[in-house]
Amino acid sequence: MELFFAIVILACLHSFVLPDGQGDALFALRTSLNASSDQLADWNQNQVSPCTWSKITCDDKGSVVVMVSLSSMGFSGFLTPRIGVLKNVTTLSLQGNGITGKIPKEIGNLTSLTMLDLENNHLSGEIPASLGNLKKLQSLFLSLNNLTGTIPQSLSGLPNLMNLQLGSNGLTGQVPEQLFQVPKYNFTGNHLNCGLNLSHRCESDSGGSPSKPKTGLIVGIAGGFLGILLLGGSVLLFWRRSHKGCRREIFVDVVGEVDRRIPFGQLRRFSWRELQLATDNFSEKNVLGQGGFGKVYKGVLNDGIKVAVKRLTDYESPGGDAAFQREVEMISVAVHRNLLRLIGFCTTPTERLLVYPYMQNLSVAYRLRELKPGEPVLNWPTRKRVALGTARGLEYLHEHCNPKIIHRDVKAANILLDEDFEAVVGDFGLAKLVDIKKTNVTTQVRGTMGHIAPEYLSTGKSSEKTDVFGYGIMLLEIVTGQRAIDFSRLEEEDDVLLLDHVKKLQRERRLDAIVDRNLSKNYEMDEVEMMIQVALLCTQASPEDRPAMSEVVRMLEGEGLAERWEEWQHVEVNRRQEYERLQRRFDWGEDSIFNQDAIELSGGR
Repeated sequence: MELFFAIVILACLHSFVLPDGQGDALFALRTSLNASSDQLADWNQNQVSPCTWSKITCDDKGSVVVMVSLSSMGFSGFLTPRIGVLKNVTTLSLQGNGITGKIPKEIGNLTSLTMLDLENNHLSGEIPASLGNLKKLQSLFLSLNNLTGTIPQSLSGLPNLMNLQLGSNGLTGQVPEQLFQVPKYNFTGNHLNCGLNLSHRCESDSGGSPSKPKTGLIVGIAGGFLGILLLGGSVLLFWRRSHKGCRREIFVDVVGEVDRRIPFGQLRRFSWRELQLATDNFSEKNVLGQGGFGKVYKGVLNDGIKVAVKRLTDYESPGGDAAFQREVEMISVAVHRNLLRLIGFCTTPTERLLVYPYMQNLSVAYRLRELKPGEPVLNWPTRKRVALGTARGLEYLHEHCNPKIIHRDVKAANILLDEDFEAVVGDFGLAKLVDIKKTNVTTQVRGTMGHIAPEYLSTGKSSEKTDVFGYGIMLLEIVTGQRAIDFSRLEEEDDVLLLDHVKKLQRERRLDAIVDRNLSKNYEMDEVEMMIQVALLCTQASPEDRPAMSEVVRMLEGEGLAERWEEWQHVEVNRRQEYERLQRRFDWGEDSIFNQDAIELSGGR
């Protein structure tokens, strides 16, 4: 009998000093992700249960792991197959890291999963067919990776799938027909059987309208939504009538809630204190730049991740709150390899802050004109990559976001460079959401002189074509290394505007004088000529004559430029001839006996 009690006591003690299978699997995941010593430091392999560990959420009983949230932590390792032990996990989020290798087929064992988010990593290989075992799965995010092969047919058998994001990979072949019925999907940026000229679009409409909707489900949802909308509208109307003159909603500071899903998307809610510590109390020595709505600071979070914190300074002005809401809503849904990703935000009664990844190579403008001694010059192949990457980012904003997004301040200073010198379109503080039925928005003019399209400057109406104009000026910055406006050119009797300066040199066939001298002849002249041609097409005076960004992408890839350029030359010759004819007419008028008053005309500018 004593021996029996001794065995029972030893068994109980054993359970208190050794971790369970969940803890073993999670610690193996920590190891495979190459977590540093200060990352997940409270993950103690000798604890009985992992339910007290950071980034881990357990059920109400505190015994079963149901959520693992490891987003945007800078991991660089791989996913261990031992993750398949966590069969009760409903949410697995590892997006925004640098995870490499293949997606382990063992993830198919996590049959309780409702959300799997692995987007924006460096995962390669094929999508495991075993994901078809996740019958409770509602959301699958695998965009912005390096996945190849075909989309497994097994994904068609997921009855609860509502959101499928596979964009910006290297997937090929056929999309299983049933996946076009998923309410919200994105297959763009691959080589699949979908697109403008095919029977299915590569992306569902905003709100998740599929190509072939399930009629009963849609009607039911629409009816319920309409009822809620009417009820909500009535309540809102009553509230407004009874609360006229009330102050606007006050945002309060919160304790840092990591990776909590909020209405704007999957963002991290930072506390004010977190960002204050990260930026050394917003020290001036950490200022990276200043935009229309405030300063941007370099910061380091407590886990060692570097960030850029945009501190909005005009939150009480009409544009301040609206700017914050607009940026948060917009950037959280605009996900593309060439767009700056929003990590999170912070709100207090007196502050609005946005948090982005830190781009260690800063901006294109810095690399063109503000280099410190010893820093490398942007070579020509990198400049070509930047031009194409920026075009693809803007194309996504214009043609793949719904509602579409107008940047309104495209310039070299707003194109950032990641660790691989890939272009990342940043600074959406001046961006404007445009309803799909409206191509123009009348508002106050925002932007940078020299980059602003003429019709936007004169009318205040912006459209995708105003971005195309700004992009054309940015191309000229990339080729020449010069600013869009430079008064020092007056000393050499040249044009102040870079566009006019380049046009003049192009007419005179002096292309060598156009190219940035820092390139030291290390470029291909035909490629320079091609980029200048694209730039001049983008900066035509009439917005209707400018190409769409999708056309710009194709022209930079070598398709359709010759035809557009020939048309441009014909129009430009006619324009020049008309200008010269009018000039001769005025010159004749000066000597005419019918012109009694002397007419003084200013010289050509």
